[in-house]
Amino acid sequence: MINRRLHRLKKLIAQIIILVTGYWLLVTSGYAQSISSTELINNAKEYDGKTVVYEGEVIGDIMVRGEFAWINVNDGQNAIGIWLDKNLPADILYTGSYKFKGDWVEVTGVFQRACLEHGGDLDIHAQTIRKIRQGRQILERLNTSKRNLGLVLLGVLCLVWILRRLKLK
Repeated sequence: MINRRLHRLKKLIAQIIILVTGYWLLVTSGYAQSISSTELINNAKEYDGKTVVYEGEVIGDIMVRGEFAWINVNDGQNAIGIWLDKNLPADILYTGSYKFKGDWVEVTGVFQRACLEHGGDLDIHAQTIRKIRQGRQILERLNTSKRNLGLVLLGVLCLVWILRRLKLK
């Protein structure tokens, strides 16, 4: 009886270990860890010519140049130029600006510390691009406290002007 329970317990522990190991392998090998722009800039020599994964918000315009295009991707610290096939950014709907929050993308490509093809600029030549989160329009609300302050100051200015006009007569 005790041997049977011990055998079941060992079997259960082995199954748990297999499940945890399988999950860990799936999580760690299934998705590449993205590198921050600061890490790329500070360690540019180390990453030069290597394939990297970089993610951030698409900002500015998509600039088509023949069969290729430029996009700028900002991870919240810095923006890096991405050189890619002009068909890759087809599903990018929003680019970040004053009125829009840009699409959040993950770019896999070759990091170039001083790209000879592009005048010595630091860039990434994208192999794949994947949209993680869609951007949106930003609706700005009127700041009522600033409006009220402006009206009060306008009233004070009118009062000073009237008093000054009366004093001059």
